[in-house]
This record gives sequence, structure tokens and C-alpha cells, in this order.
Amino acid sequence: MIVNPRTVGLAAKAAVSVLSDEDARRNVIAIAVAPLAAFVLIVALFFHVLTMPLQLLDDFFSGSGRDAVRFVRAEHGYDQYIDPSDPDRPDGNGVSYEGVTFTDGATPVLYYNQFDSRWSDAPYGRLGTIGSSGCGPTSLAIAVSTLSGRTVDPVQTADWAYRNGHKCEGNGSYHSLIPEGAAHFGLTVDFAGKSDAQKIVDALAAGKLIVAIMTAGHFTKGGHFIVLRGVTAEGKILVADPASKSRSEEAWDLSVILDEARKDAGAGGPFWILGARP
Repeated sequence: MIVNPRTVGLAAKAAVSVLSDEDARRNVIAIAVAPLAAFVLIVALFFHVLTMPLQLLDDFFSGSGRDAVRFVRAEHGYDQYIDPSDPDRPDGNGVSYEGVTFTDGATPVLYYNQFDSRWSDAPYGRLGTIGSSGCGPTSLAIAVSTLSGRTVDPVQTADWAYRNGHKCEGNGSYHSLIPEGAAHFGLTVDFAGKSDAQKIVDALAAGKLIVAIMTAGHFTKGGHFIVLRGVTAEGKILVADPASKSRSEEAWDLSVILDEARKDAGAGGPFWILGARP
């Protein structure tokens, strides 16, 4: 293709003119940056919708729209937020569970509740509290305090989780909190899936604890960490539910636990088998 030198010269002059004109230069930059900025905003909006508390979306979504938002967030497994005004919430604020220990399993388990008056309103991340979204740190604190020989409360585990990037801001905790947090606080970590029923029972019978991430069902409307703390002679599972002492006092069919555990859990879940280091 033959290029007319005069055309090249005119184009060069035009480019120089544009670059020397402040307004024109700003327009060129804006046109070049606009697509990238739009893409970044769309991605940011998507993750903001996934992680912000659902009640903040009430003014924007209703009916099927709200159901769709709930479904997307629940599918990502971090929808652990508990509305403080929810009438179905099993345990209320203002109660202290200090000194509660379960002794009906192979291992005596020190119980913590995320709504305990000692820390329910303590911050978890920038937007949440331990009461509203701290089932992960509270479950971790139960396991660490029971198995490690030292007392580590939910305030300490929540602080560690936030500082080390395991807080899903405005919502709950990333699944990575459990294996990485357990290892940090000196516990052994193994993994089990929904098809590993015998492995789960054997671990509990041996005195280990298992943190599980649950989906909508008996324990939660979205996502929720609980601790499996033992197995009865009849094969039922004992739990330490950080949101409910009453549920922690029931024995559960293993089928319920397996059915309601999150099938697409990350970080090797939905079951993390934790033990004391030799």
C-alpha cells in the first residue's frame, strides 16, 4: 500500500495539535481510559453486591430480585451475616456463656457463643461485629481453646482473621480462615468431604474436633461455621454451634450434617479435622 507523504504530514500535524491542546489531550485520555474504568467499576459492583450485608440492598431490590442476590451470595459460601433484628435468631445479646463446657463427647469442649455479651459488639473487620458475622472466628476459638491447652477467645481469632485477610468484608469469613488459622494457633489440620462419613466419625471418636461450613438448613439461612465435637453411641453427631447453645445441646443425625454441608466449599472443606499437636 502506497502512503501519500502529504497525508502522513497532515496526520502528524493533527496529532501534534491535539497533544499540545490541553482540552483535546484530556479528551483523548478520557476516551482511552473510559472502557477500562467501566470494566473495573462493573467488577467492583459485582463483588460489593456479593459481600455487603443483605439488608443494605433492601432499598434497591425486592421480591425476585432480592431472592436472586441472596442466591448468588449463598452460592459463594460467605453469606454468614446474621441480622441482629432477626426474630428467628436463637440466642440473644446480653447473655454471658462464660464457663460453659460440654463434657458428653470424647473431648471436653470449651464453648464460645458469638452473641456472648463479652464480645458480641466487638468489631470484626471494618463493617461487622463478632455477633453479626463472627461464626468463623468463634468456631476457631472453640477448637483452639479446647485442643491447644491455651485459652484463645473470639476477639483474638477475629483480630487475627482480619489482619491476615480471612475476613469477607461486610459479611463473614473466607473458608481459608479455618485451616490457616488452626495451623497458626498450633493445631494439626486434615480435610474431609461430604462422602467421607467414616473418616468424620473416626476422627470424632478419637477426640478430634471438626469445623464444618454449613449451608441453608437446620443451622443457617445462608452460610455458617459450626464445630462437630463428638459422636454418640448411637452414631449421632454432637456439635458446638457458635450461634446457638440450644442447638449445641442436641444430637444430630450424621445425614443432616452431610446433606447440609457446603458441597462447593473452598480451602479443602467443607470439613476441617483439627487435632492437638503431639
